[in-house]
Amino acid sequence: MDSTPQDARRRRLLFRARHRGTHETDLLVGGFVASELAAMDEAALDELEAVLELPDVDLFDWLTGRRPVPEEVASPLLSRMVAWSLAQRGVPHG
Repeated sequence: MDSTPQDARRRRLLFRARHRGTHETDLLVGGFVASELAAMDEAALDELEAVLELPDVDLFDWLTGRRPVPEEVASPLLSRMVAWSLAQRGVPHG
């Protein structure tokens, strides 16, 4: 990557995604971000920053399908994260 402000932002977001606090959530969130980050535009990066502010316990439950994502935090990016996470585990989503 070049040394543009956008690239620095992407590196910072990837680090945050991989170092959340719980190993399991690090793997799920970090794996999704690593696979999708290059294709994200500024709006998606803003959305990702909001998702990264959510509590680990909640994210883990949503990404593993234990609980549905509440309407007040639902977003297209979070829906893609859930679908990606479930697909990684071989769980049908829909």
